[in-house]
Amino acid sequence: MRSRFQQGLDELRARLLRMGGLAEQAVDRACQAYIDSDLTRCHLVLEGESLINATEREIDELAFDLLAMQQPMAVDLRFILAVTKINSDLERVGDQAVNIAERVMDMVELPKAELPVDIPRMAAAVAAMVKRSLESFIEGKAELAMAVLEMDNVVDRMKDEAFITLVKTMNEHPERTRQALDALLVARNLERVADHATNIAEDVIFWVRGADVRHNAAKEFVPTPQELTDTH
Repeated sequence: MRSRFQQGLDELRARLLRMGGLAEQAVDRACQAYIDSDLTRCHLVLEGESLINATEREIDELAFDLLAMQQPMAVDLRFILAVTKINSDLERVGDQAVNIAERVMDMVELPKAELPVDIPRMAAAVAAMVKRSLESFIEGKAELAMAVLEMDNVVDRMKDEAFITLVKTMNEHPERTRQALDALLVARNLERVADHATNIAEDVIFWVRGADVRHNAAKEFVPTPQELTDTH
């Protein structure tokens, strides 16, 4: 029974990694679509949403089956609980990618307008957060997850700067309002992707260390000697 249970855990891990790859791909495609005004990538994002949704359901079903099969203790229980929460956040990352793609599709139909905001830089930072959060899960390292939490503050500042700049643009150049509003919504969607990456990182820390670092509790997080060694 234990061997079968362990096989189930391995399968759960593999499926979540596949889900992570799908979500990461969706964000990358959506961001590149914005940069290149590429409708083809937009359509790929929209088409990929159904696969992300189906994968989310499969992972949840497997997780519930494992909980019913055996009453897991300690780290195994934390792992399954973390997977279900990470799974949900990855599905929402896919939703945000769809939102970005839809904004890009709207912008392509509008006259091109120069906007004083660096969305590509924000997109790169957010993509790095998603990648790092998934790496922290793959490697089971809480210190990698902590780095994601620190990156979230940077993205929040970028979103705030974009908001101020784009609102000013709308006030000074009313003819660019719709383009600026689309860009503002893209920035907001990117900030939400960053929030989901942060949630994933927090769940990795919960799984690995059994520590709840939500709501600024990360300040109380103390790495283990092994984790300090692994960072060098």
